[in-house]
Amino acid sequence: MTQKHDKDNFDKAAEAAGYTAAGAAAGVVAAEVIGGMGLAVGGTAVAIGAAPVIAAGAVVGLAAYGLKKIFE
Repeated sequence: MTQKHDKDNFDKAAEAAGYTAAGAAAGVVAAEVIGGMGLAVGGTAVAIGAAPVIAAGAVVGLAAYGLKKIFE
């Protein structure tokens, strides 16, 4: 029983990692397509590089995995 439980956990973790990687890849594509971007608030501006966009993509991918698990 323990081996089956461990395999199920490994499969779930691998699937979650796949969704996260796909989201990060989508973040890379979005960062490349959009190009240099910035955030302007109250007369100041801050450049936003690719790293935050990639991280946001990973979060969205993991959220998609969570939604998938909710509806299963």
